Amino acid sequence: MYVKLFERGFYYALVMTLVCSILGTVLGGLPYLSIIGALVISLVLGMLFQLYRPAIKAAEVGIGFISNKFLRLGIILLGFKLNLIDLANAGVKTILVAMVVVTGVIFLTYNIARKFGVSKQLAILTASGTGICGAAAVMGISPQIKAENGDESAKRNDEVLAVAIVAILGTVFTLIEITIKPLLGMSSTQFGVMAGGSLHEIAHAIATGGAGGAVSLDAAIITKLSRVLMLAPAALIIGIWYQHQNNKSSSAEKQKLPIPWFMAGFLLASIIGTFVPMSAALLGGLVKLAYLVLGMAMAALGMSVNFKAFISSGKNAVAAASLASVVLLGFMIVVSKVFF
Repeated sequence: MYVKLFERGFYYALVMTLVCSILGTVLGGLPYLSIIGALVISLVLGMLFQLYRPAIKAAEVGIGFISNKFLRLGIILLGFKLNLIDLANAGVKTILVAMVVVTGVIFLTYNIARKFGVSKQLAILTASGTGICGAAAVMGISPQIKAENGDESAKRNDEVLAVAIVAILGTVFTLIEITIKPLLGMSSTQFGVMAGGSLHEIAHAIATGGAGGAVSLDAAIITKLSRVLMLAPAALIIGIWYQHQNNKSSSAEKQKLPIPWFMAGFLLASIIGTFVPMSAALLGGLVKLAYLVLGMAMAALGMSVNFKAFISSGKNAVAAASLASVVLLGFMIVVSKVFF
């Protein structure tokens, strides 16, 4: 596999995905596009590269490598964004809410999706993105999910579709929450907790929390990062559960438990970022690097998606995630008003 690093196609893919990621970062910083986020924009730019098939063909050998290995590196680096002291200061209530939200939403979304006839693979990826932290969660959980029938192409399509679903729904619910804010009668803290607990991407939580002022923004970020903290244990538990489901429906020999070692790197990075003295500029640079690398992985996914399969398999997954998102918003409105 590592011989690909020395092949010309890898360098083509490296440059193409890097361009998409940088453009995604720039465009994601613009007022009307910040609500979508750099990662999703990078994905879309990667998909647009498919309009020029010779470039995709030339870079094919590197695209799969980048979508696989770079996403793990990006998730590890994302750990620097997670300040454990801030989370501890937020109190037990916030962590408990995050645990309930992540567990409940994944369970609810997955089961609704399966009732609607969505494949097991797409259902769990969509549920993870909805319940934890959007695109980063889809990419963090994906390595734990073995491709159904060994079809890696179908798995990549499901990854892209799951990312698109949580991005679109997160944007829709961001606009809904900002619109209904005057009707909710919430304090700044309550509104921030609701935003961080109910929205999918960190960008969505920031956009909504910011609409309620500085106090609301801080509460939204802390609540959202509490859900991000659940990514590592969720990856382990989902991997074990998914393998158990496959073993029940297959006569194949049981495999080793899927331990997400890159998630250990994610937690180690958060510990280093919290307790090892470093400048704010360095810490901020590492977080920016995380999003740059993740953007490259997202672009690589976009370059490999099968559009026909993408369009044909998504409607029921969208419906399931929409229903779960409505339930989540209602739950967070009640929790925020009662406990915060």
